[in-house]
Amino acid sequence: MEEKIKEALENIRPFLQRDGGDIEFVELTPENVVKVKLQGHCAGCPGATMTLKAVVERLLKESYPEIAGVENV
Repeated sequence: MEEKIKEALENIRPFLQRDGGDIEFVELTPENVVKVKLQGHCAGCPGATMTLKAVVERLLKESYPEIAGVENV
């Protein structure tokens, strides 16, 4: 599952990089929460939470419904 999540994040990464940001996979918890680290402009962006929930979490949950959520650490 972890490898599938990393692959999905690789597909999302170019959209974040286009705006000067990036995303790094940190871990998948036993509760199926994906922990990521937003980097670059995304790390300090006021809209980062919206991007994380509306884009990253939505796309991951669509592909893998067992994912409980996505958190920035």
